[in-house]
Amino acid sequence: MRAAAKYKNKPYREILQEIYQKALAIVNNASSDLQFIIDNFERGKGVLTVLITSLVHKLHNPEQDIRLHQDNMRGGYSGRGIDTKHITPFMKAMEFPAMAESGWLTRSLEQNLPYDLNYPGKITPKELRKAFLNVLDMVQNQNKSPEKYLLLLFAKLVENRERKKVELAKPTNLSISAIIHYLKEHFEASYSSRGASRLPTLAIYAIYQCMIKEVKRFDGKVLMPLEEHTSSDKSSGRVGDIEVRDAKGRIFEAVEIKHGISIGTQLIRDAYEKFKSHPIERYYLLTTADEDLADMESVNKEVSRILKIHGCQVIVNGIYPSLKYYLRLLHNTYDFIDNYVESLKTDKTIKYEHKLKWNEIVSQHL
Repeated sequence: MRAAAKYKNKPYREILQEIYQKALAIVNNASSDLQFIIDNFERGKGVLTVLITSLVHKLHNPEQDIRLHQDNMRGGYSGRGIDTKHITPFMKAMEFPAMAESGWLTRSLEQNLPYDLNYPGKITPKELRKAFLNVLDMVQNQNKSPEKYLLLLFAKLVENRERKKVELAKPTNLSISAIIHYLKEHFEASYSSRGASRLPTLAIYAIYQCMIKEVKRFDGKVLMPLEEHTSSDKSSGRVGDIEVRDAKGRIFEAVEIKHGISIGTQLIRDAYEKFKSHPIERYYLLTTADEDLADMESVNKEVSRILKIHGCQVIVNGIYPSLKYYLRLLHNTYDFIDNYVESLKTDKTIKYEHKLKWNEIVSQHL
């Protein structure tokens, strides 16, 4: 009420001018350093998270030297603890770029040394390191407002989030060969951000979403939800990227997906170590890479060995031939497109440019 009261009965033009000047002041505080951090939200998520944690803590405890980010430093505080409990959960809830657990799990940021201008952590690119340390120095030593920096960061994060909410194209009446062509272009395009290796997994999962409903072999079976891309099979207890289980929860079928990596004997052995204690019937190893013909004899021997000692049929194949075969089993291939596009919308690994590329591919072929 007090903030609004100071504008009471003021001429509209004065109110507009005053608010405009405040907005300018905030924008003008976006030094080249802060702007560089803003421009590198995606690849600098660790830096972004640590910076927001530091600025928020400065508001919470103005006397704290926020460069002393570990509580074992004299006069320090636990930046990682605050991040894990408060900052990263908030970032995820707001759909902002976020780390899996904490920015302090990044090696370049976890060193037991103050974030002063001499901090030696190998933050890359080096311009990002300089920008990060300069912003902290400006807040700590030059009395720059942490609130204004946070306002600008959040405004840009919201803008970035809303810009990413792309309406994705769902083309209809595509031939199977056209679908494969679209997918191949989408998987193998050149991207500046990470996440493209997730695309083949989303495509295979989308086809399983169709087959689990339509193919008799999967009657009474359950397609398990996809794990996050950052989860390893070892830590999650999964035997593959995709799993189908029976009514008793036992693994019935699984798929391991590789992007640009040929399937060799060692990969098959690694897969066997994961599923050997399960009563699994089929295990697929699928890749976007071409077959390594020189290794085929060794691969076939390993597949035969596993079939004899375990009973599981290991199937090594390319992703594109597999998708072509599976699509032929469906009553309506649009269901696959619908599933794939919905995954592009919701999967946390998929970035803005991956979504834009899909729309670009579709529009080029209309």
